Amino acid sequence: MAVSTYLAASDRYDTMNYRRCGRSGLMLPEVSLGLWQNFGDLHPGGTQRAVLRRAFDRGVTHFDLANNYGPPYGQAELNFGRIFAADFRPYRDELIISSKAGYDMWPGPYGQGGGSRKYLIASCDQSLKRMGLDYVDIFYSHRFDPDTPLEETMGALDRIVRSGRALYAGISSYDPEQTAKATAIARDLGTPLLIHQPRYNMFDRWIEDGLVDTCEQEGLGIICFSPLAQGLLTSKYLHGIPESSRAGMGSRSLKPDQIDPSTLATVTVLTEIAKERDQTLAQMALSWNLRDERVTSVLVGASSVSQIDSDIDALGASPFTEEELVRIETVLAERR
Repeated sequence: MAVSTYLAASDRYDTMNYRRCGRSGLMLPEVSLGLWQNFGDLHPGGTQRAVLRRAFDRGVTHFDLANNYGPPYGQAELNFGRIFAADFRPYRDELIISSKAGYDMWPGPYGQGGGSRKYLIASCDQSLKRMGLDYVDIFYSHRFDPDTPLEETMGALDRIVRSGRALYAGISSYDPEQTAKATAIARDLGTPLLIHQPRYNMFDRWIEDGLVDTCEQEGLGIICFSPLAQGLLTSKYLHGIPESSRAGMGSRSLKPDQIDPSTLATVTVLTEIAKERDQTLAQMALSWNLRDERVTSVLVGASSVSQIDSDIDALGASPFTEEELVRIETVLAERR
């Protein structure tokens, strides 16, 4: 990678909104950048670098990764590590960098994912090496593992924090009961959980059935991934499936059969509501996720500078009126 000429914008904190993460002392930007889909080897390195720079220039201080983000597995962390070394090392104390482990990563019985102490600690060490970091700010258990005692999983997170590999511990995609048990164990160990990272968007609202309340009761922040339903909550698919889109490229996260007439009809009406708010549908979807103050941040993936700009611009919208929320609920109810 070429020698860096990057100097962060002097006004980078002037317009971003930050929210406190649960009952902790940590503040996160309302929009965080996730490196799930666009930072492997399928996307140009120059674009990745430009997106990261632009995000930070606009106050996005949180970059979220996982050990198996790619493709191939681990590549997003490798690519991020190169860019971090070239551009962001002087700003390390201004950044929240997170990673996760829980899904399959390397061959053999110890690399197939889950929540064992062996897998989580080895995964964290590998992530730190790929990114060239001394520590991550947040390390997550990426999924609940029914085959490993929860005490072992939380004990591994406790060890990761106490050893200095991470500053905070979090969980992702745990249901309300699992979350309550995990937080109780972690609290008893002396390393309270900081944050929960669930999927949440207008089309997938499972966290409203108890998880948001549980996180509030336990003092956890919430950072939502897939707020745009993998691109469904945009105008991208209103006129067919672009070859370069996730659905067009055969992504496991969005199949063409999910883009059915009922979904397209809903998207069309939601787009009209967004236009009346002077927003794109994607911007309105992000604003909708953030309508609840208990949601600390939304994780967006961006494949271009214009996309990250548009996502951040969503924060300048007016609050929803009661009438707008009722209209949105009516449209979503008709789809279900």
